[in-house]
Amino acid sequence: MSSDLSEIEKHDDSHPELNAHTDALLPDPGMHEHHWRPTDVDPKAEKRAERQVSLFFALSAICSVLFVVAYFAIEPGYDGDVWAGYGASNLALGSTLGFALLFLGIGVIQWARKLVVDIEHSEERHPAASSPATREAAIAELKAALNESGMARRPFIRNAMIGSAALLGLPAVVILRDLGQTNAQITEEQPYPGAGLEHTVWDAGVRVVRDVVGTPIRPGDLEVGDLVNAEPSTIFDGSLHGAPLQIAKSKAATILLRMNPADITHDVTRNWSVDGIVAYSKICTHVGCPISLNERTTHHLLCPCHQSTFDLADHGKVIFGPAGRHLPQLPLGVDADGFLVALSDYPEPVGVSYWERNTYDIDEIFDDWSKDHAADAEQYGYKEGGQ
Repeated sequence: MSSDLSEIEKHDDSHPELNAHTDALLPDPGMHEHHWRPTDVDPKAEKRAERQVSLFFALSAICSVLFVVAYFAIEPGYDGDVWAGYGASNLALGSTLGFALLFLGIGVIQWARKLVVDIEHSEERHPAASSPATREAAIAELKAALNESGMARRPFIRNAMIGSAALLGLPAVVILRDLGQTNAQITEEQPYPGAGLEHTVWDAGVRVVRDVVGTPIRPGDLEVGDLVNAEPSTIFDGSLHGAPLQIAKSKAATILLRMNPADITHDVTRNWSVDGIVAYSKICTHVGCPISLNERTTHHLLCPCHQSTFDLADHGKVIFGPAGRHLPQLPLGVDADGFLVALSDYPEPVGVSYWERNTYDIDEIFDDWSKDHAADAEQYGYKEGGQ
């Protein structure tokens, strides 16, 4: 056996011919005897197969239409229609779409098995690169295969397949309706405070409170180096419930950090701070992970997911990692009772990028904010240069 293997290893694979010894080990099996199908020799069987394939395509089209009907006619949800203890909408949509795909697949398979020309070919393996003559021959063979498939000779079955495949696109179009309104529509309608991707429930005069407990925060409550998870007081005043409450809480999540005011290196960061206290969105601008790993001496904030690192002393700019944008900063002030409040909503959308979002330089963001909010913010002690 070892001598046989050594002989085979000596064979040069660069040549298509096999040596005599290898031919002896692996004889050419040749072509099997061809067996004609009933549809190849019986015109009635051929017509019967054509009707069967067309029937499957028709059933697929009917199921696609029934999917659309069920989508609009059957009430979904907890209070919707029920069949045998299960949601009627899910059963109807799943079964109609499943059968539409099943019948279309069966039709294609039956067409290939019973009606496409059944001819076996055998050829030697050739180099990958083909000559121009070979390419022309391949194109000619493709055209011949198109004719042999019966697409031209059987317009009824061809049109039935095209029609069923086209109608199969209807369920996909209808399902897109369940994606809901676009961000622009939600932002314009504002069905609840802070709706849409561009805004949160933060607003001028909204107190900054501790997460979970909801207690307001005075500047004197924080020491240098303290980091606090915060939320707007709106989350705890009972004005929001259910999904709007959860959405508002997730988007408005904020971190407070107190540092020595002399450590702040950027003018915008200083203008929006109070006694060295800065507030930033807790949502990483990479993929939206919550951030809270604080390097106390450097004022760097580290995202635990992919190690994006932000400098909170310098407008939350990215100094390491895959994040593509700085952290949005929340402008801070102090109300008449001495509690920290927001001077406005976040001047830019929080979180990860999305289709309509534009990214601007922090100085441009500050200039736009100053035009709209600086005058009103003075009642909360705002002044350029920090408070």
